[in-house]
Amino acid sequence: MTDDTRIWGKADVSSGKGASDENFPVGSLLLSRKLRPHVHAYYDYARVIDDIADCETLSPEDKITRLNAMEEVLLGQRSAINRADALSAARLRASLIQTNVPFETATDLLIAFRDDSRGHEYRTWDDLLHYCKYSANPVGRYLICLHGEDPAAFGPSDALCTSLQILNHLQDCAKDLERLQRCYMPTELMQRAGTSAQDLLAGQTSPAMRRVFNTLLDGVDALNRQASALPAHIKGRRFRMECAAIVELAHRLTQRLRREDPLAGRVALRRTDAMHAAIAALRAWA
Repeated sequence: MTDDTRIWGKADVSSGKGASDENFPVGSLLLSRKLRPHVHAYYDYARVIDDIADCETLSPEDKITRLNAMEEVLLGQRSAINRADALSAARLRASLIQTNVPFETATDLLIAFRDDSRGHEYRTWDDLLHYCKYSANPVGRYLICLHGEDPAAFGPSDALCTSLQILNHLQDCAKDLERLQRCYMPTELMQRAGTSAQDLLAGQTSPAMRRVFNTLLDGVDALNRQASALPAHIKGRRFRMECAAIVELAHRLTQRLRREDPLAGRVALRRTDAMHAAIAALRAWA
């Protein structure tokens, strides 16, 4: 077995997901045409490392090996081979060098995905926030740096990205546990409410688990309030509109998760939510 085969494996681990599968716009038409290829390079790399961490057929050790190899390609410490996963890291490396965006916006993601690969327990809200610091917040910081915006936007951007990540955990909590044996619901919250992770597989939310969800959504509400300041920090009109739309979508998905049962079926944004996001974007035009 060649060294490349040992590291990368024989099979592609792609989930088949693309930008259209995400809750929120990726490289939308609101972003500058000049910057969209860079955004897509970043998204493609993030999609690959997420797919590696979520692959059901790889061992934790093999996942870590692949993630480490992706980092080595990204940092120019390993040559890219003719595979989509390795090439995504090489393309992002070239993009980061061209745009002068810090490499940490890409390497920080690997910290979270290594935790996912090993299996990690989140005992407290603060543990969950620490995970989001690496799994989500780098995405917002990448976009702010790519657009040459003021680092003062990092705070509200971090709040928005953390909100979006926790909302996604709530949407997928049953699937994550069933398919990946992974739970992002803090164990201390579940213990205080008198429930456990196994109740996520019940097909409907119990009163005890609803208390857990509502506590998390209380935290998300606070994050969304912080995130509401983000558009005011953004000078670029098109990017400011994009930020305003996403802030509105975060608020609306939070409301849906308050009213609907994520264990009975996926709680998703609807056309009316997109309309409200469009209105928020138009308001940010001025």
